[in-house]
Amino acid sequence: MKGIVYKSTGSWYTVKAEDGKFYNCRIKGKFRIKGIKNTNPVAVGDYVEFDLEENIDEVIGVIKHIEERENYIIRKSVNLSKQTHIIAANIDVAFLLVTLNNPPTFTTFIDRFLVTAEAYGIKAVLLFNKVDAYSQEEKDEILYLMAMYREIGYTCIPISAKSGKNIDKVKELMIDNTSLFSGHSGVGKSTLINQLEPSLDLKTSAISEQHLQGQHTTTFAEMFDLSFHARIIDTPGIKGFGIVEIEKEELGDYFPEFLERKSECKFNNCLHVEEPKCAIKEALDEDEISWSRYKSYLQMLEGEDEHYRVDIYKE
Repeated sequence: MKGIVYKSTGSWYTVKAEDGKFYNCRIKGKFRIKGIKNTNPVAVGDYVEFDLEENIDEVIGVIKHIEERENYIIRKSVNLSKQTHIIAANIDVAFLLVTLNNPPTFTTFIDRFLVTAEAYGIKAVLLFNKVDAYSQEEKDEILYLMAMYREIGYTCIPISAKSGKNIDKVKELMIDNTSLFSGHSGVGKSTLINQLEPSLDLKTSAISEQHLQGQHTTTFAEMFDLSFHARIIDTPGIKGFGIVEIEKEELGDYFPEFLERKSECKFNNCLHVEEPKCAIKEALDEDEISWSRYKSYLQMLEGEDEHYRVDIYKE
């Protein structure tokens, strides 16, 4: 039988078969010894083939084959630095929820997500949530960020998952697509999904006052069918986004504003750091490229973790 993985708990997978029925499935042991360094050999969104086996109380599926993925979002595993974790596969649109505070989303985190989406050919959209709760100064900062990312070519939408502001614009981008929703814990993913499809009634949780970060309400990635001809993949809140599978020489190609000017560099293998006649550094001096984006690039190039916030007013 063939189907799509709708939920992954690490050892069991919920697969929706072509006949519309859901089956609990496990994987054959050989997937674990094929040299796959992922913590999860099967991801939500994967197209799989499986056989049915009679168990004591139910019919269980055994996944025997994973079809080639069109794309996927991947990051370093939190606990096992040498391994990677595939967040989801076969995605049409990746939405990143961004909040200025409660919890803060750093520009370095945004850029890492965008680079990963670019590397795997996934359309990325930035949703700036909780806009109804910001002061005027904070709203100005959001406008600055949206202008910066829109100039690069990314779709940016200010929303309020709580009040429903601009939820219709998000829906328009989701119709006939499989969409991934990601972001830190507490940015409002579950609240937004409940606005999009109230019948799902996903669990939400308040922000921790002590640490100004969200409580994990989503434990595993899970896909849902929506009433307006769309599928959505809800993911656990992620604290960090380690870049993997990208060579230093190709990293700049996943910054659209760098790629646009790359041919103007003196050296075709320019890393845009200390090389002479670098078009990217010249554009930086002319304020045609954002310093926060360049700092994110350098941080990724050097293999550093995202450990600081770029102050966009002090570039």
